[in-house]
Amino acid sequence: MTGKTDQQQPHTAQRLRLNLRQLEVFVATARGGSTRAAADRVARSQSAASSALADLESSVGALLFDRLGRRLVLNENGRALLPKAQALLDQAGEVEALFSGEHAAPLRVAASFTIGEYLLPERVSQWTALHPQSQVHLHIANTRDVIEAVAGFDVDVGFIEGPQTHPDLVVRAWREDELVIVAAPGHPLARRIATHHQLSQATWVLREHGSGTRQVTDAWLIQNLEQVRVGFELGSTEAIKRVVASGTGLACLSRYTVAQALEDGHLIELRTRLPAGMRRLATVMHRDKLLGRATADFLRHCGATVPRAPSAR
Repeated sequence: MTGKTDQQQPHTAQRLRLNLRQLEVFVATARGGSTRAAADRVARSQSAASSALADLESSVGALLFDRLGRRLVLNENGRALLPKAQALLDQAGEVEALFSGEHAAPLRVAASFTIGEYLLPERVSQWTALHPQSQVHLHIANTRDVIEAVAGFDVDVGFIEGPQTHPDLVVRAWREDELVIVAAPGHPLARRIATHHQLSQATWVLREHGSGTRQVTDAWLIQNLEQVRVGFELGSTEAIKRVVASGTGLACLSRYTVAQALEDGHLIELRTRLPAGMRRLATVMHRDKLLGRATADFLRHCGATVPRAPSAR
């Protein structure tokens, strides 16, 4: 016997009241908006999910959601808990991975179309070759959806190409990109320097609203031309290149996305007197996100700045 009393060991009387299962249900409910949706996410029955959420609210002594009919919406308490709960779940996942043979939790990355389709694939391939047991789950969407995924803790880090911001996110410059105007080799403007008036009268094939490329394109063209006559709005860069290569209209796209088509001669870069269209590509993370080792290493692998750990609040 050591002779120590309970008063000498106060930690024995202060056992943790929370558990990871409760936090998992809480985070799933926050994302899905109901315990039914949470049950589907965590593979439990709805009654078990409801019970876990009730136990959590009882343990912390506060309601975490506003009940709006059948929908649960995070209140002030829930919003304060969400980033810390997600951070604990991420850490628990890394601990489990230490003994699962994977040695690294899967990376959850979201990227806008230009970055996800033209810049990241090679880097992901290199990463996988160097870390064969580290998976990368890459979700490709437009910039608006990437921001929503990062804000909702659905991914660990995002790569975006638009100037959009969000109060809960930190955006850091990653690299520069140039916008170029392209046309089919047989387009009437292909063998001359296109004037501002000719560009204003041309038909344009552009990305859809919500994409980073469209946002920057609108700002650049509208600032320099009398008007922009949009003939097609497409959600795919490859579709835009095919339409333009067929002789229909002009496109304004990232140089990264048209480099091969210019080299092959399927498209030509239009000569104009417009100022250079430059933009910054960026990484985006939730300001309360606890950065895991694998995520930090992946950011370094991509040549991105690794942020400091969030300060305690």
